[in-house]
Amino acid sequence: QVQLVESGGGLVQPGGSLRLSCAASGSFLTINTMGWYRQAPGKQRELVAAITSGGSTNYADSVKGRFTISRDNAKNTVYLQMDSLRPEDTAVYYCHAEIVVLISLLGFWGQGTQVTVSS
Repeated sequence: QVQLVESGGGLVQPGGSLRLSCAASGSFLTINTMGWYRQAPGKQRELVAAITSGGSTNYADSVKGRFTISRDNAKNTVYLQMDSLRPEDTAVYYCHAEIVVLISLLGFWGQGTQVTVSS
């Protein structure tokens, strides 16, 4: 069984930084694209950033220049470094990964971690 376990959320003041981590565990062949999504109250879940197995990245316009996604393939872990945080970044952040299990490419979600930006 594949699991994604997130960590690193919390409360931070505007302008501050947080680093989220998401580690995949279980039985699988390989991990393709990994990404971070967020969902604020009353809003739809949106893509924040994604990174392919080869290291190509893409970001939502709202976080470009402030957030950095990276991954450690040896540790099956993806990170999201969030700098210059704003109140509008407040949301539950979810990790997502496309993982090859046996002969199927499946999508998995983490449990979510709360990020609150407030003074």
